[in-house]
Amino acid sequence: MEEVMNFLTAALPWVCMGLLLAIFFAKSARKKKDNQMKENYSTEGMALGMCFGVAIGTAFGGNTGIGLSLGMLVGFAIGSLIEKDVEGQNDRNHAG
Repeated sequence: MEEVMNFLTAALPWVCMGLLLAIFFAKSARKKKDNQMKENYSTEGMALGMCFGVAIGTAFGGNTGIGLSLGMLVGFAIGSLIEKDVEGQNDRNHAG
């Protein structure tokens, strides 16, 4: 069982980073193809996820690599679900 845990702690950050890059490049390719897509907070979520992931990984066991990669993946997923307001549309809604 210890060998499995050693393998997971070594491979999990690489798997998470690969998933993150695959999702990031797929979204950017789709964005280039369709200019009408809404903007989202995926990059901001990734940055916040890295910060929280490192903090949580350090606090619980000292494994910053796994905390960093999982935090980045979860932050990207949550940030991509939240859409940004369009500047012109936001001004029209609050004017009336």
